[in-house]
Amino acid sequence: MGVLNTPARLRWWTLSVAAAAAALTAATSLLMSHTQDQVRTIGAQAAPQAATASDLYFALSDLDAQVARLVLIAGAEEHSGSQIDALSTYRERSRQIDADLERALSTVNTDADRAIVRNLLGDLAVYRQWAWQALAVEWEQPEQRAGQLPPAARGYYAQATNVLHFDLLPGAKRLRDASQARLDRAYAEQRTTERVGIALFVLLGGVLVVLLALFQRWLSRRFRRRLNPALLAATLVTAGLVIWATAVLAVEGQRLRAAHRESFAPYLELSHAQAVSYDAAADTSRYLLSGNLPHYRQDFTRKSECLISGGTCGVTAGLDTRVRDRWLGYQRDHERILALADEGQTAAAIDALTGIRRGEAAFDFYYYDVAISQVSTDHKRAFETSFADAERLLDGWSVIPVAALGVVILLLPVGVWRRMAEYR
Repeated sequence: MGVLNTPARLRWWTLSVAAAAAALTAATSLLMSHTQDQVRTIGAQAAPQAATASDLYFALSDLDAQVARLVLIAGAEEHSGSQIDALSTYRERSRQIDADLERALSTVNTDADRAIVRNLLGDLAVYRQWAWQALAVEWEQPEQRAGQLPPAARGYYAQATNVLHFDLLPGAKRLRDASQARLDRAYAEQRTTERVGIALFVLLGGVLVVLLALFQRWLSRRFRRRLNPALLAATLVTAGLVIWATAVLAVEGQRLRAAHRESFAPYLELSHAQAVSYDAAADTSRYLLSGNLPHYRQDFTRKSECLISGGTCGVTAGLDTRVRDRWLGYQRDHERILALADEGQTAAAIDALTGIRRGEAAFDFYYYDVAISQVSTDHKRAFETSFADAERLLDGWSVIPVAALGVVILLLPVGVWRRMAEYR
């Protein structure tokens, strides 16, 4: 090639390398910004929605457990302390449910999910109506012993618990399943972006590094100089940026998935297990309320087996050893209470159910609940910490590629201006 063509070749090489650097800049900045948006979606929308739906399911289960306690002992002076505790817990769960439904209604993204929430609001109103009718009938009666229910009160409570099990809990389960599916999709989309980003960084970064190396080689041959410091620096900056960006995406993805797998998924699992255990504990009261109906004995057994070893109630893995041992303590109380009821000792059964001394049902269930609540809270906090750590990895990555590759583009004229000056 003639001498007169050399300036054109210099400009062509410079513009080609600059274009490759600009393409890498745009791709890196856009992909990192998109990844940040996806991570924020997981942390600020998908995960909180899943937690809210899970909390709603738990609160509904405990709400009915408290109503069962209230109906069983309403009007019995000897159980006034238990009545106050049950009523206080009922009000707390009511506020919790109202807050969860309000939050769900404002954050769900589909018409189907909004319809589920609206149906839950309607069913909850019906449930409360039946529950308070049952209690009103009892409170209108003269002082009575625990377990001596007017037939109307038993009928009203039966209607309330039917609404819970056939309408409210299935609706809450649909909302929970939809929110967890949305969370799974958010993680899958982030994983796809991670893979595409790494491939694109390696491809475009590799192209830019190759162009810089070929440019260096052409300059070395054409001008008989072994090394161009500016182009060497540009090559090192490019390689460093690609390696750094690839590592950030890979590590961030690994941390996000680990946070979900090791902390958030177990938290959701424990929240559901807690709901099942509250519903199972309510079966003890329901057995006494129903006049020893075998269905509640069988229902408790099914739920308890699921808690211990996993099964069809939605708890895929059994409780860990410490929590399981505490649940088994309550299970023994349950069996003793049912045995007393079967022998016609209803008053003694209710005393055993509401007793707060060690070895009695209320104490043992509280002892179990403290354990599972602590483990659940620990998992949630661990997720929040791990997620925040993963999120911080992306700080600044919407501008870091612009700054780094801007330096690369600025180094290009520095590397060729002396050569261009030779042809002026």
